Amino acid sequence: MKTVHWRRAAGLTSAARIVVAALGLILAGPVAAAAQADPGESPPPPELDRYVAHAMEAFGVPGLSLAIVQNGKTVVSKGYGVRSIVNRTPVTPDSAFPIGSETKAFTSAALAILVDEGKLKWTDRVVDRLPGFRMYDPYVTEHTTVRDLLTHRTGLGLGEGDLLIIPGTTRSRADVVHALRYLAPKTGFREVFAYDNITYIVAGALVQAVSGETWEHFVEHHIFAPLGMTDSRTSYDPTAANAVALHGRTDGPIRGMGKEKVLTQILNGQAAAPCGFINASAADMAKWMAMWEEGGKLPDGKPLLSAAAVHELWTPVVVVPADAFGAASALLPEPTFQDYALGWFVEDEHGHTVVEHDGAVFGGLASLYFIPDKHVAFSVDINSEDWAAKRAMVDYLLAYYLGRPQQDWVGGLKRIHEKLIDQTLAKLKNLPQQYRPNDRSSLPTAGYAGTYTDPWYGSMTITVRPGNKLWINFDRTPNMDGPLQHVADDTFRAHWTERGIEDAYVTFQLDKGRIESIAMKPVSPLADFSFDYQDLHFRPAPRGAPAT
Repeated sequence: MKTVHWRRAAGLTSAARIVVAALGLILAGPVAAAAQADPGESPPPPELDRYVAHAMEAFGVPGLSLAIVQNGKTVVSKGYGVRSIVNRTPVTPDSAFPIGSETKAFTSAALAILVDEGKLKWTDRVVDRLPGFRMYDPYVTEHTTVRDLLTHRTGLGLGEGDLLIIPGTTRSRADVVHALRYLAPKTGFREVFAYDNITYIVAGALVQAVSGETWEHFVEHHIFAPLGMTDSRTSYDPTAANAVALHGRTDGPIRGMGKEKVLTQILNGQAAAPCGFINASAADMAKWMAMWEEGGKLPDGKPLLSAAAVHELWTPVVVVPADAFGAASALLPEPTFQDYALGWFVEDEHGHTVVEHDGAVFGGLASLYFIPDKHVAFSVDINSEDWAAKRAMVDYLLAYYLGRPQQDWVGGLKRIHEKLIDQTLAKLKNLPQQYRPNDRSSLPTAGYAGTYTDPWYGSMTITVRPGNKLWINFDRTPNMDGPLQHVADDTFRAHWTERGIEDAYVTFQLDKGRIESIAMKPVSPLADFSFDYQDLHFRPAPRGAPAT
């Protein structure tokens, strides 16, 4: 829930740092003077409001939420634009935006509280503390610790298993924990970083197993309440008085092109909440940031987290490789170094350590950044998928507080975005041979119908509808259904009725005229990694077997 991601996150947005010059793009000269000699004690950028308006207008963002904290004090808490393009209600500092995978830091903080209370250790084996926990490999089951759950190094592939929860699910959190045992590893245990969401759902289940409280109740009563985060929720409720509508562009040839509209398909299914479902306002994010700036302390000086917990949560554990988020991120160069701690990325920005995390959901993107040696933190949230606008704000604020010359971030990002779109459309026109249309197929239409099962996902059903049309339905994912259009030979294209779900190629693999298995892959090269169709291995269900 990182998507475009350029998503770090659950995945739907950019995980990489934008260094435009490295792409050979010539930027305009500085639009503002370099920051003052001691930015840590400086006021917010004097042109801040103008720059926000410029970035929002350039990319068509409906609404933006911004908070800046310096030396533990809120210096900016503002809303810009509208909560919905339909009713045009203004964004205020109290409007709650989805923060996506920034939620992971709340889950790791919840576990840290349990560690502070002596109820848990970071080195505890998960199998000893969480009933039903099991990984594909028995060795990994026996050796996975609490720390391993939070550092994306269990051996799962990028986004592996995300279709259990994205775009939604009828499963419980316990169902997701159970399905983990069927996800085959892509690498060795603790061998390499590979971002995933599933282990944070397991971490949420662990919070409940240890505390006796649901993850939702624990976060609300042990984090939100002490901090006074009264605008925040552990899930998205579009009917809430301070909720924003979520927007996207889904009527073009690829997601991200077309007209901005309010999305009807949003992430749902409470099972996934611990990895990316919190919604919070600028006012509340300022309180969250101030706690970290003050070393884990509440406004009254009492600790929410011990100093040892803050140190542990921000201490790097695993190196993040440059290609960690797929081929598209290669266009967006990384910092000098980037590591992952417990729910946080830790990286270098021009000689300064930065602690940060992005977040993304359908229709909303978020970024949260700390510059510890400058005693500055900022949060930027938008209620659309226009990633370049958010990235422009991050780059502008980083440059200001690090004393770096400002660039034409908006212009440079516009060119990057256009280049990515052009490259993607070119790839869709120059398809591999297997996806070039023909009229051949091995079976009559009805021959492809049936119920198919995948060990970790469950069942998928294909039926024949009037007009001899095939229809596909993912049985455990609400609204994930649509027609199958023949492409070539035994490959079809799933056109989901909900256009916010990425189309997929569906290829039937036959042996002696019988369907042996089905392979899938996203159609768009820019599809978010959470649409991990490639990890599915559907096979015909035994006769009489119920859908699962």
